[in-house]
Amino acid sequence: MTLWPSPDTESFASRHNGPREGEIAAMLEALGVGSLEELIAETVPAAILDRKDSGIGPGLSETEALARLREMARGNVVMRSMIGQGYHDTILPPVIQRNILENPAWYTAYTPYQPEISQGRLEALLNFQTLVRDLTGMDIANASLLDEATACAEAMALAQRVAKSKATAFFVDEDTHPQTLAVLRTRAEPLGWEIVTGDPARDLDASAVFGALFSYPGSSGAVRDFRAEIGKLHAAGAIAAMTCDPLALVLLEAPGALGADIAVGSMQRFGVPMGFGGPHAGYMATKDAHKRHMPGRIVGVSRDSRGRAAYRLALQTREQHIRREKATSNICTAQVLLAVIASMYAVWHGPEGLRAIARRAHRYATILADGLRALGVKVETAAFFDTITVAAAESAPIVLERARAAGINLRDAGGGRIGIACDETTTQAEIRALWRCFCPDEARLAALEDRLAAREALPEGLLRRDALLEMYPVFHAHRSETDLLRYMRRLSDCDLALDRTMIPLGSCTMKLNATAEMIPITWPEFAAIHPFAPADQTRGYAELFAWLERALCAVSGYDAVSLQPNSGAQGEYAGLLAIRAWHRARGDVERDVCLIPASAHGTNPASAQMAGMRVVVVGCDAEGNVDLGDLDAKLAQHEGRVAAIMVTYPSTHGVFEEGIAELCRKVHDAGGQVYLDGANMNAQVGLARPGHYGADVSHFNLHKTFCIPHGGGGPGMGPIGVKAHLAPYLPGRPERGDAHAVSAAPFGSASILPISVAYIMMMGDAGLRRATEVAILNANYVAHRLGGHYPVLYRGAKGRTAHECIVDLRPLKESAGVTVDDVAKRLIDHGFHAPTVSFPVAGTFMIEPTESENKAELDRFCDAMIAIRHEVAAVEVGEIGIEASPLRHAPHTAADLAGEWDRAYGRAAGCFPAGETAAKYWPPVNRIDNAWGDRNLVCACPEVSSYAEAAE
Repeated sequence: MTLWPSPDTESFASRHNGPREGEIAAMLEALGVGSLEELIAETVPAAILDRKDSGIGPGLSETEALARLREMARGNVVMRSMIGQGYHDTILPPVIQRNILENPAWYTAYTPYQPEISQGRLEALLNFQTLVRDLTGMDIANASLLDEATACAEAMALAQRVAKSKATAFFVDEDTHPQTLAVLRTRAEPLGWEIVTGDPARDLDASAVFGALFSYPGSSGAVRDFRAEIGKLHAAGAIAAMTCDPLALVLLEAPGALGADIAVGSMQRFGVPMGFGGPHAGYMATKDAHKRHMPGRIVGVSRDSRGRAAYRLALQTREQHIRREKATSNICTAQVLLAVIASMYAVWHGPEGLRAIARRAHRYATILADGLRALGVKVETAAFFDTITVAAAESAPIVLERARAAGINLRDAGGGRIGIACDETTTQAEIRALWRCFCPDEARLAALEDRLAAREALPEGLLRRDALLEMYPVFHAHRSETDLLRYMRRLSDCDLALDRTMIPLGSCTMKLNATAEMIPITWPEFAAIHPFAPADQTRGYAELFAWLERALCAVSGYDAVSLQPNSGAQGEYAGLLAIRAWHRARGDVERDVCLIPASAHGTNPASAQMAGMRVVVVGCDAEGNVDLGDLDAKLAQHEGRVAAIMVTYPSTHGVFEEGIAELCRKVHDAGGQVYLDGANMNAQVGLARPGHYGADVSHFNLHKTFCIPHGGGGPGMGPIGVKAHLAPYLPGRPERGDAHAVSAAPFGSASILPISVAYIMMMGDAGLRRATEVAILNANYVAHRLGGHYPVLYRGAKGRTAHECIVDLRPLKESAGVTVDDVAKRLIDHGFHAPTVSFPVAGTFMIEPTESENKAELDRFCDAMIAIRHEVAAVEVGEIGIEASPLRHAPHTAADLAGEWDRAYGRAAGCFPAGETAAKYWPPVNRIDNAWGDRNLVCACPEVSSYAEAAE
């Protein structure tokens, strides 16, 4: 008998993995193998199999991991941030925090590619688009971008595509946030565009640029009128873009009214915590003429098969999937969860509340500025919204130190200048404390307030004259918490997320996002930190980053990691930039060819093009592997020009290719580098290390393998790992103007990194390996069960799939006229989100069950797929026509159950195909007509007049 009792609870890994030991044994028996180790030996090539521990150690319990994260959090000092520079303190209404940010019905949802089961988040995103469109005075807005700096880079790319000017330079207002300028320089250089900076009124030569970016207000806080400069640009055939503070736009004239073509910015201060830099919803709005060139996602209004209004992603196949290497943007994601929070913030406050918040912030800034002037301090900004710049000269260090001693961080703007930003949380005590920092003379301070009078500091000619959100009832209808609570609940009930069902999406890894992993993200020590706060206040974050970087290096075999890329596509881009910089540092400036397999995700060629590389496609063989013979031919054809190959491993077809090490060797022998797309790392952690079998760089989808939730289509994180020789070329600090910066904040969406840290801590070495083994087991079990009913397209050398499998639905089209959409929508009637549709092969399903689903859920899914196959068989033998079948009428709604019924099959067969009634999920709409929605594009909330018309 040991002295200490053993833990009386199961390990976290056993909670994370769905199947119990008995279920694992049953699945292994069905596959004809005796153990997980035997299955893995038949799946992962022996040449790369590496089961050694990574040095993470044993897994911690949830309590232990949270205690460890608490220790890290204590290393951060929560100060009052008045730094500004694009990030502000804000108040997240508790009703939104609890029922959106902390609600798995919202944060575990997937991208709304199946709109019938995504109506709730689509409506919230339509509210977001309407809010942005009204604030900016533009015709159309998208459903969010990654952050302000990358939104500005996307605006530059959009301007280049639509401008009549043939110039290759882009002008940037010198009063632009330094992190934005750094990202713009990164984006422009590989594409051969020149960035010109200066004072727009003095230095802009409209005839020499294809566009310009103006800051409204500027980084200094200054509010300027750009109408004259915009007029000059238009006369020269160039495009005017403005990066705008959305809270300022509540009071200021909209950029659309000033003549701008594009408006971009960040919605962070609409209720989203600073979080040391993210995640935050960037935004873009533009004129109707440019809508088909706008990057990102756009929610539109269409109609379902009953003619009722319904939401869906408009222009759904985004440009990188259509244009691939000709794309100017690799954006394939958004910041949905954060856009939803920002939209609900506006719904909660309404236009009156937003005006009150904006006026309050502005009034505090004017009081601060007037008081400083009265004290003899030089305030540089004459017209401003909520931010001022003060010329403190040699006393600047003293003032900054006094402010820190008072618990306030200010911006050191350089040259003896100090930036001070007010916001919705500013108090009288803080203003008085700031006066004291500049003038600690109590006698002078005592009489100061009596000398001040209330005034405005916004130019009369730039005040907003039109009403804000007046015509949209949703922004006026939810003033009580009861009303908003029920509205958010109604929307979430419209959706299918992981809290209700399995989401078997191939390559997207919709696994458990454990509650314990989510808890730390709302702790103030992580959430309330400005990304440019002094280093001595962010030691906790530094410890967290170092821990995560070491862990990612350990499991991948790489030597260094950058946490800056805030999406997988941004990780691709950053990795290719590192490869490009390495070649150029060695004098290999001619190396500009990027080899990409034909099966690659659309972001791969788009990222390569953005990094200044020429895309050359390498064919795949009949088994879905990269054709090594064709690779040899392409390497010989482009001898001396090959910069890199981008390869996904396991392959996009869900197979561990036997020749991966040989592929890496061939590319290295040709002088190139290997970029291994990390989308499928969930099949490798604990079993193989890309950095050991030949890859030079990978991105890690933390929102896939490492448990950051997808949030309805974002946030995500795409850090990159590199071998040592590429480490000097990782992204630099954007706020310092360093090279290769790809995001606004130095550590991307830092506040969600505790999720992945908690996951890795709680799993430990053994748990991480077990999760990968179970993911592979579950995929092979699904392939085994469905193999007798649908062709399984690709398998490895020993007949096994990796962590996902592809089932072929194309024969159903030939035999019965059944489309892949028919099967996807019929799965909704069974209570399932469809797998990945028509990628990487048109007319197929790519299925990834993940390790988090137990055998009962896998069987329920397989039973549904088999039941659908029987319905197809009825069409094949002529029992029922396809147009009359439940397949073509799916999904079925409660209206179908209650209304008249004149169909060739019974109500129960249509509405309850699985026989379940008590927990039945009812989609709110029938099948949506996507083509009608694109022909009749509507991307904003209905105006109040439409409600009146409907009532007539």
